[in-house]
Amino acid sequence: MSSQQPLRIGIVGIGAMGAAMARNLQARHYAVTVRDIRPEAQAQAQAWGMAVSASPAELAAAVDVIAIVVVNAAQIADVLFGTPECPGIVAGSRPGQTVLLCSTIAPDDTIGFADRLAASGLVVIDAPISGGPARALSGEMSMMLAGPEAALRAIDALLADLAKSRFHLGASVGDAARAKLVNNLLAGINLAAGAEALALGIRLGLQPQAIFDIISASSGNSWIFQDRMGRAIQDDFAPRAAAPVLTKDLGLAVALAASVQAQTPLGAVAHAKFQETVARGWAALDDAAILKTYLANHAAVKP
Repeated sequence: MSSQQPLRIGIVGIGAMGAAMARNLQARHYAVTVRDIRPEAQAQAQAWGMAVSASPAELAAAVDVIAIVVVNAAQIADVLFGTPECPGIVAGSRPGQTVLLCSTIAPDDTIGFADRLAASGLVVIDAPISGGPARALSGEMSMMLAGPEAALRAIDALLADLAKSRFHLGASVGDAARAKLVNNLLAGINLAAGAEALALGIRLGLQPQAIFDIISASSGNSWIFQDRMGRAIQDDFAPRAAAPVLTKDLGLAVALAASVQAQTPLGAVAHAKFQETVARGWAALDDAAILKTYLANHAAVKP
């Protein structure tokens, strides 16, 4: 990146991950413009000294590269194509601009968006992200990448600043989305299994911290267990990754597996437990709230 001509970055969706990405890039002296449908999120971005756009179209007109970090495919469609009241990225774009699709969505949706944007001269890079807000803030998150080699090469420095671990899956848009769902399938299974084991220890009368420490130092450990259950035993369910997001991801992963006749019975069970967590009224909490579901179920069982 030239100090005379800094790359201008637009980030649409400044929730936990998008805001952390924006702050990371701002700290690295990129010109960052953001857009979010929540006025409070935009106000916070302004307080951080970022430029704020009134619509995705306005953001597209002001930047060189656009990263979309919203929840699902329906939201991406709104961001890209917009409405008369709030025009989308396509309305404000220029041919040759690059759009990073950083959300976890179905591969077919990724491919469909890429095809539609190609008609407007836009280049899509399939770029789902992983690692949580803390790693996004430090530039140490993971990013799976698929798209035209020339487009990836042109923004290599930006990608390196966003993600310490970058996995290039070739030129076929959709392959990064597939890889992300494979990862999130395992993440969801690991988290559900970790909550199940921890809840069992609690049910047996063991101290939660002691069980957490034992698992963290033993063969049952996983990164997501340590991250989520470490907070859960402190009764900290503030949403770094809200429960409906992993619920959605597991549903996509199980459906993708079914499309190629792959068996995912553990994924189906984990998905059901996360669906139950949301149904119990914990949708606004972190996905670590799955522990609450297991404890609620155990509380209903007479010893």
